[in-house]
Amino acid sequence: MAGSALVAQVYRRSPRLSRPARDTDRMDAASLPAPVDPASAPAATAPDGSAVRVLARVPEVSTAQFILAADAVTIAHRHRTVSEVWFVQAGSGRLWRSIDGQSDVVALVPGVSVAIPVGTAFQFASDGDGLVILGATAPAWPGDDEAVRVAGPWEPTLG
Repeated sequence: MAGSALVAQVYRRSPRLSRPARDTDRMDAASLPAPVDPASAPAATAPDGSAVRVLARVPEVSTAQFILAADAVTIAHRHRTVSEVWFVQAGSGRLWRSIDGQSDVVALVPGVSVAIPVGTAFQFASDGDGLVILGATAPAWPGDDEAVRVAGPWEPTLG
């Protein structure tokens, strides 16, 4: 089946996808958020001590770029109400995650994507070349009170 025919078939079979647009589905140009270039976004310090560049956001999700210098270890913490999904852009390191008695350590290398569900304790560390991670937070990041410090496996070098 050709690609366009398959798409048409999916839309015909899915009432949610084929529903007519509502006024609330439309945004006018004045309400569209401006694009954000990570290179020009101001750097701040995240609650875990990493550098963060806040990127695009809407109420349902926010994005940010996390930068960890070479041989750095963040402060272990968990989030009260948000989940995160990360995509490693550059560098290497490791991520410790723990929830409900289960824990793991994930190798962070370019191309790896990892989820951090709400309530998961986590801590990350970089190797000699640092780390650059693109993160999406849902719902959008509410503020620094979201992060709660916890005990982690490694001694933090930040914060």
